[in-house]
Amino acid sequence: MPGFGENATAYVSLEPCNHYGRTPPCTEALIKAKVKKVVIGMVDPNPIVASKGVDRLRDAGIEVTVAVEEELCKKLNEAYIHQMLTGKPFVTLRYSLSINGHILDQLGEGVEEAGGYYSQLVQEYDAIILSPTTVTEKFSFPASQEPGANQPLQILIAKSPISPNQIPIPHTEATSKVIIFADNETAVEPEMVQKGIETVVLDQINLNAVLEYCKRQGLCSILLDLRGNFGYFEDLLKQSLEENLLQKVVVEVLPFWSTNEEEGLPLALKNLRKGIRLKNITSRNSNDSVVLEGYL
Repeated sequence: MPGFGENATAYVSLEPCNHYGRTPPCTEALIKAKVKKVVIGMVDPNPIVASKGVDRLRDAGIEVTVAVEEELCKKLNEAYIHQMLTGKPFVTLRYSLSINGHILDQLGEGVEEAGGYYSQLVQEYDAIILSPTTVTEKFSFPASQEPGANQPLQILIAKSPISPNQIPIPHTEATSKVIIFADNETAVEPEMVQKGIETVVLDQINLNAVLEYCKRQGLCSILLDLRGNFGYFEDLLKQSLEENLLQKVVVEVLPFWSTNEEEGLPLALKNLRKGIRLKNITSRNSNDSVVLEGYL
């Protein structure tokens, strides 16, 4: 409605666009609303935008302030910035550890509930890469419990035949579309189509192919969630490290000691520990767990 924001101040984390894309220009909406001032966190790195939005607003007589809490806004928009600068989706690896360093196929108590770190994390990503063994009758597809949360695309990596009975039908209000990536030696049951599950068959499963598919779908943030059968992820992890496809790591440390000697780190993660140093590491509590985040 024209004029509904008359004399108001608009606060945005990213520079308003000044071109037609999926939506009309944001600048024109602000101008029609007759706002008096716009406070912008950061300039858009998209070359189509790149300060043109700021110039359009100023030309329309609107007061514009730029670079307010810029570093926080860059973190908020980190996936979008990475995609704009590299042309590739932003990839985060998540896994759980015991306090003695054993990898665990579980999440901490309460972290999947609203307000828990995992529930908040899931809503930040456009897609989640999972092992089929993560999704069973007992453990369904990850879903954010935050109010009004956007649910991610669910990507299953299949390296062995999957029966449709292994995959529960996702609830539309809780999850989004499900896609299976399989190599040409893995049989996928035709009943998958009846469940509305898309299958992408590759000559060989590799992370670049998965990311390229996500890019074509307009997805810019991918969570590689290390749960279920860790063997499904070994090649993807190795490739992500060798080809610098991984940008961020999230580790949940659970408050107990594991006595299972078979739960050591996958080889690719052991190499990560030896050869790569994380930057900008932060920690926070989520219920009884400690959550560490760092960047490569």
